[in-house]
Amino acid sequence: MTANPPKVPRRTIDLPPYETVALVLQGGGALGAYQAGVFAGLHEAGITPNWLAGISIGALNTAIIAGNAPERRVEQLDAFWRTICQPAVFPPMPAAWEAAMLGGPESGRVAYSAWQAWRAMTEGQKGFFTPRFPPPLPTAMGDPAHASFYDTSAMRATLEKFVDFDRINAREMRVSIGAVNVHTGNFVYFDNTRDTLRAEHFMASGALPPGFPAVEIDGHYYWDGGLVSNTPLSEVLGTSPRRDTLAFQVDLWSARGPLPDNLNDVAGRQKDIQFSSRTRLVTDHLQRAQHYRRVLREVLERVPADLRKHDPWCHAAEQIACSKRYNVIQMIYRNKEYEGHYKDFQFSLPTMLDHWASGYDDVCRTLAHPDWLELPTDESGFVTHDIHRHAAV
Repeated sequence: MTANPPKVPRRTIDLPPYETVALVLQGGGALGAYQAGVFAGLHEAGITPNWLAGISIGALNTAIIAGNAPERRVEQLDAFWRTICQPAVFPPMPAAWEAAMLGGPESGRVAYSAWQAWRAMTEGQKGFFTPRFPPPLPTAMGDPAHASFYDTSAMRATLEKFVDFDRINAREMRVSIGAVNVHTGNFVYFDNTRDTLRAEHFMASGALPPGFPAVEIDGHYYWDGGLVSNTPLSEVLGTSPRRDTLAFQVDLWSARGPLPDNLNDVAGRQKDIQFSSRTRLVTDHLQRAQHYRRVLREVLERVPADLRKHDPWCHAAEQIACSKRYNVIQMIYRNKEYEGHYKDFQFSLPTMLDHWASGYDDVCRTLAHPDWLELPTDESGFVTHDIHRHAAV
């Protein structure tokens, strides 16, 4: 196990003239360190997104990235993750014990992972969440902001330590984060192009009940956006006016996976399916929609100019037709053998570094295919690439 996130010589990649370069970050708790590793690899390659869209832990990573100067973003991500990957009460396991469990048979790694997840449940994580004591009674009534098993007030101070919200609201890059209005059940995006974003907006995006409490914003209460949709890709690709877009989509849950044969694996597979938000189904739908828009554009080009100018149906078609091009680079975290259904709340430092290294490795292998970054030339104007899918073919 390495002591630090991997470092390699910087290599700059010149991108084609995309109008939008987006980084799309799914929710997934402790697995979010994978996204940090992906961003570190993009940063070293000189690829700077101009739009960040995140949900849950993806929203917290978004805050760290957008809320810091470019040269400090990886450093601050590293510091943030090292902070929240410490137990909230007692010291971490002694290094010698940790090394013995991680360096021994796989059963030791499984036991270590389960132990660290149990500690997160019973102690909480430093600068993130702590258990309420005494635990809330199921029928006890009170402040909606206290109706949860854990107190997340420490996260506000952590965000204010690592994030410059003035920089986020200066719109150096666009920021969109998803949450759910508890009262209406409606999914909403907070966006710095129309909202002044504060710590509570990012906390709301990660307020997964019943563990975490709803967060109040301007008189309304919000929960984790992953309750409705855990992947903000549609927000990026469906925006208007449409733009030539390169989207790095970083998912923490895989819709595809093995058939579970025990109850622990059933619980883990359930989470994968629930929170993957059917990533590839979404991209397939978006690809078909863009194909239809391009077909309509080509048909309109064959309509006489005078008819296009005066026919109301042509006017309506003009609003739908589009010749913009979309390239979605997918990176999906792959489960490790030692991980159980608690992988999203196993916050130990060695596991965090392992997730970081996996994300870094995946983006490096992705960028080793420079042709994948090109503007699409097919009829649909929409392409997707995924190193794991290509490897399986």
